[in-house]
Amino acid sequence: MNSRATLTIGAVLLALATLCGALGAHALATRLPPERLHVWDTAARYHFLQSLGLLVIGLCLRAQPAALLRGAAALMVAGVLLFSGSLYALALGAPDALGFLTPFGGLAWIAAWLLFAAGIWRQQIKE
Repeated sequence: MNSRATLTIGAVLLALATLCGALGAHALATRLPPERLHVWDTAARYHFLQSLGLLVIGLCLRAQPAALLRGAAALMVAGVLLFSGSLYALALGAPDALGFLTPFGGLAWIAAWLLFAAGIWRQQIKE
């Protein structure tokens, strides 16, 4: 992913995270049992935070495009889809078996942040 795509996807994911947070706080608050609402809130919180991270990666890609940073961006998006997506689905009553995807999303985020660190470390940026 290039900087423009990364920033665009990050912005769209932030809009969706805001929408999902509002949906949980208003429309779902009276419709879901507390345990499921907690799962929804966790999904929205991590969705929002990792999407902000995606914007950071996109801004760094503007300064110096690097394969490691592009990989980090792709893993960050995959993490949102797998982690938050599976939790949203579980909160809405999807089969528990879908929960096997959640840890893969977390692992994608960990890998994304490690790739980001490696990519930044390897860059030759004037300080």
